[in-house]
Amino acid sequence: MLIPVMYKNGNHDQVKHFKLSELIANNEISKFKRSSGWVTIGIDRIRDTRKSRRYTGQESRREETREDLIDIF
Repeated sequence: MLIPVMYKNGNHDQVKHFKLSELIANNEISKFKRSSGWVTIGIDRIRDTRKSRRYTGQESRREETREDLIDIF
């Protein structure tokens, strides 16, 4: 499926979904079209396009120790 996009220079194009993510991440487009209408980058909500989404909260999982691993065997 091709997605309509508008580049920052005003040119229009249609791109595949994986290319859309790349264009957004590289700040190359100003808008793209969803089924509900045009989405303006920087104004409307879009998904996070970063590859790594690191959790910055408190770690709740217990860290294994060497003794824990020995107990397994």
